Amino acid sequence: MRRLILPLFLLLLALLPVVLPGSAEFYVTLLNYIGLYALVALGLVLLTGVGGLTSFGQAAFVGVGAYTTAWLTTAFGWSPWVTLIVALAATTAVALFLGFITLRMGGHYLPLGTIAWGISLYFLFGNIESFGGHTGLGGIPPVMFLGMELKSGREFYYLIWIALMLAVVVTQNLLDSRDGRAIRALKGGVVMAEAMGVNTAWYKIVIFTIAAQFACVSGWLYAHLQRFVNPTPFSLTQGIEYLFMAVIGGVGHVWGALLGAGLITILKQWLQDLLPKLLGQSGNFEVIVFGLVMIFVLHRARDGLWPVILNRIERLWPALAANAGGSVPQAELLQKRDMPQGGDTILEVRQVTKRFGGLTANNAVSFTVQAGEVMALIGPNGAGKSTMFNCVSGVNPPTEGEVRFLNQRIDALTSREIARRGMSRTFQHVRLLPTMTVLDNVAIGAHLRGSKTFVHSSIRLDREEERRLRFEAARQIERTGLAEHMFDAAGSLPLGKQRIVEIARALAADPCLLLLDEPAAGLRYLEKQALAELLRKLRGEGMGILLVEHDMDFVMGLADRIVVMEFGEKLAEGLPKQIQEDPKVLQAYLGGVD
Repeated sequence: MRRLILPLFLLLLALLPVVLPGSAEFYVTLLNYIGLYALVALGLVLLTGVGGLTSFGQAAFVGVGAYTTAWLTTAFGWSPWVTLIVALAATTAVALFLGFITLRMGGHYLPLGTIAWGISLYFLFGNIESFGGHTGLGGIPPVMFLGMELKSGREFYYLIWIALMLAVVVTQNLLDSRDGRAIRALKGGVVMAEAMGVNTAWYKIVIFTIAAQFACVSGWLYAHLQRFVNPTPFSLTQGIEYLFMAVIGGVGHVWGALLGAGLITILKQWLQDLLPKLLGQSGNFEVIVFGLVMIFVLHRARDGLWPVILNRIERLWPALAANAGGSVPQAELLQKRDMPQGGDTILEVRQVTKRFGGLTANNAVSFTVQAGEVMALIGPNGAGKSTMFNCVSGVNPPTEGEVRFLNQRIDALTSREIARRGMSRTFQHVRLLPTMTVLDNVAIGAHLRGSKTFVHSSIRLDREEERRLRFEAARQIERTGLAEHMFDAAGSLPLGKQRIVEIARALAADPCLLLLDEPAAGLRYLEKQALAELLRKLRGEGMGILLVEHDMDFVMGLADRIVVMEFGEKLAEGLPKQIQEDPKVLQAYLGGVD
């Protein structure tokens, strides 16, 4: 049933200009503007809703597309289709330049940065004489499409909606891919994503540029629909309205862009006609109403109206509900890395010190981990165990000392580069993407085992690789005993099982060294036994395991060697039996000795 919805929607779009009477040109124009606005809002869904990067400056990119084609077609007589290519190239160049500057900023600085360049580009359009200044530029030629000269709104309607539907397909393809999982991880999971090998800075640039290109196409279409441009439609106010559309519709949902653009455009037109009659005077009263609507939606439906409507429809019509189960098709196994020989030293920590200002979290700590062994780091809370994990994995590089992995120094490398060399980890505080399925969360761990780019993903040339990545994720989920939860949202699982999901994600990276930060926390007795059995199996396969854990029974029954830390320093090192009998450990960690 769900498969019929999209074809029916496309059929309705195709028939609307035909079934509407000739006198209803106003409604065709309204649909044209909905399509143009939805194209920009769709970019904001990708950029803000999925990627977590707020931009108020998208209207400026609309202006780049509009002014590029207006100037080149009127001043030089270029074909509109050639100017589209030039406009996309110019927009890409501007987006890369602005992106490299503004996307480095976090918090409130990023949206402020987009406001700044949005205003700058708006005034740039109005102060270039060849662009007609604030008066504008007219005489833009019509577009030729399939041998037809598109002069009227009805003729232009199909071009606008074809462009929008192509953008929808590209966006959905991108999000349903290895790159899409990486993009989703940008919103609240950057540290985790980098530890899994995702180049988060690159993906921010990618979605920023794609959103800008969608806006550019909207501007190009707008210029040839209106046959006239001036700076007014590309102001900061319009940029805020685009974001308003995305948020109202559902900023995290592709179809929310269409819903938001449609609702706001229709409501704006209706209010502009109604409010002056009710109030007896003209003015921008609809802006006041929009502000109140925004407050109401943010209070009652923070994810926008699309998920609310979808949820209500699925309750009334269960056949439309998404299948919560399913299966992952068999696929060719991904290539595995060669494991080190058992007993070889794979990790060597030499005199590592980590300072945070005047606080020394680790002080001259040294130890080694060998292939095919479980090394445990134990110690009281605040002993510096998790800080040492971050030093080893590149999340927080050491202040002094060396970390060597597979005979190469890595303490100056990023966590992404370290992950590529064969180290994978979990976190003390679980770092999952709660709204994504367990399968997709685990598949993020296999990110570095794929090679297709976002271009391949956008046009579905990554399907074979995607099947292999998802099959690998499914294997690791089954291996860790979570097969029944494979298609559940990761955030719906209890904490103990979320920790197991993290282990499955780490295993999907095919590591030779596994760093586990309190993996048994929150697990019941039988779950701990199953985890210990899994870790013994991994040790038997030649994998090295560095473990931080507070459960002493779990550690003593599993670890081959133990390092005890206290106040950031190494207190003792030895076999489990030696540690249990060490007077210093008994005094400092186990509460004293008789």
